Amino acid sequence: MSQTLAPTSHTDTFTRDRLPPQDQWPVFVFDRPEVQYPEQINCVQALLDEHVAQGRGDRMAVRGVDTTGPMGWTYAQLQTKVNQIAHVLVHDMGLKSGERLLLRGGNSPMMAACFLAALKAGLVVVPTMPLLRAAELKQILDKAQVKAALCDSLLAEELAHCTDASHAHFATSLKQVLWFRSTEDEGVEARMAKHAKEFEACATSRDDVCLIAFTSGTTGQPKGTMHFHRDVLAMCDLFPKHVLHMGADDVVCGTPPIAFTFGLGGMLAFPLRYGACAVLLEKYTPESLLLAIGQYGATQCYTAPTMYRQMALLVSEKPYAFNLKSLRHTVSAGEALPDATRQLWKKATGIEMTDGIGGTEVIHIYISSAGQEVRAGSIGKVVLGYQAQIVDEDMKPVPPGVVGRLAVRGPTGCRYLDDPRQKDYVKDGWNLPGDTFVMDADGYFSYQARNDDMIISAGYNIAGPEVEGALMQHPAVAECGVVGAADPERGQVVMAFVVLKTGHTGSPALGKEIQEFVKQIIAPFKYPRRVVFCDSLPRTETGKLQRFKLRQQAPAFNSEK
Repeated sequence: MSQTLAPTSHTDTFTRDRLPPQDQWPVFVFDRPEVQYPEQINCVQALLDEHVAQGRGDRMAVRGVDTTGPMGWTYAQLQTKVNQIAHVLVHDMGLKSGERLLLRGGNSPMMAACFLAALKAGLVVVPTMPLLRAAELKQILDKAQVKAALCDSLLAEELAHCTDASHAHFATSLKQVLWFRSTEDEGVEARMAKHAKEFEACATSRDDVCLIAFTSGTTGQPKGTMHFHRDVLAMCDLFPKHVLHMGADDVVCGTPPIAFTFGLGGMLAFPLRYGACAVLLEKYTPESLLLAIGQYGATQCYTAPTMYRQMALLVSEKPYAFNLKSLRHTVSAGEALPDATRQLWKKATGIEMTDGIGGTEVIHIYISSAGQEVRAGSIGKVVLGYQAQIVDEDMKPVPPGVVGRLAVRGPTGCRYLDDPRQKDYVKDGWNLPGDTFVMDADGYFSYQARNDDMIISAGYNIAGPEVEGALMQHPAVAECGVVGAADPERGQVVMAFVVLKTGHTGSPALGKEIQEFVKQIIAPFKYPRRVVFCDSLPRTETGKLQRFKLRQQAPAFNSEK
């Protein structure tokens, strides 16, 4: 398969030069009128500037909470903020089109403005989850050769380590960091005030990379998926249009970080594409999210099954405490949705859950059904604009009712940043997300299991080997093996089988100490919620850890908790 790319407009061609060979690309399908884009386009013009130009500048674009309380910006106000930040990036920081900018922050209007400003300036955004530690940030900075960063001042500590030449996680490529939501004279806000409210969008190509979204592989080595300006628009023009029937009257809220492509779409790009409003919440609990739905009149909510289960229990306990009358769509993604959670939510609220499967490599949801199209036990049908099939080990399609590997293709797909694992994800022009599925005669797809070592817990992807690497740094740990264990609340939890060094004895106190130790090395959501002490680990004759045997043992230990 070959494809002619529109010429790049980037001054720095790092990402164009590191796209995978085109014979390793998936087949891209552009057979829908919605995904026909001009050769030259900057996605921020479509997401923001066009609304203002067409007289919708006074509509509310984003809401949130700052230090003084609730706040919000109209489309015109957001455009002004974006333009001023773009000036800071280009003129104060001297960044050139195509250079990578790391973004670090929770969901907030300012984080959204920084994201859009970087795209408008022609930079390549590298967003990072707020919980990542310095070691994880360094891997991303090194892989993408990131030169500059914008970081929320509340999250300064870990990134500061990466700028410290004496620190173990010093990243040599990172030359500049500016802090936003800062009162410093050199902070982003202070610099913005010195710049004009107008900024001409960089004349990027539809095939210029604008986003490197990192996902952990089963080895724990981060994979950067490169997406073009047209990909950001394509994810907005299919799933939310055909499944959610999104419009300008929608108000969205939820929990996925903008740094996660599920959150980038649902919490920012989707609402802006349709002239709707995004409610960006940094701190939330099941109760506060339910209250926010009523407070803001939210029509759509995006979160993981774990949160929906907790919310459903609250609504069941206090049916008159929450106003959910405005809510039309509740979108679940990030992990498998248990049917028990779907039914619990529907019983508590009367709302049918919209399940979906997507992925960082394909940027967003490609299989889903909503409302009356929902079928029990199934995620749904292929979203218009995509194609999917179930294949065997030889990539041959299997008949309905036969379990196999899910293969998908459409206008978006996997392009890893300079990574040999591209050949594993793309076969014969199809993206292989690593999931085992079955399709029925009516075209409904039902999830069966993951077919790799990835653990999906409460919507987070966690690579077992990465957790093992952190555990091995504890002075009492001799060896370990990490697997996912079934959990009714989180889908899966991380379970660690630990062999201790001589002189150490397993105990609840030591287990707790090991858990806290891991939280200090990698993102806290990755820590093992179950620690099992054992005398040895199952291995092959060549010494390879047999994780499948640990998975077989996990239910017995999990039931004791």
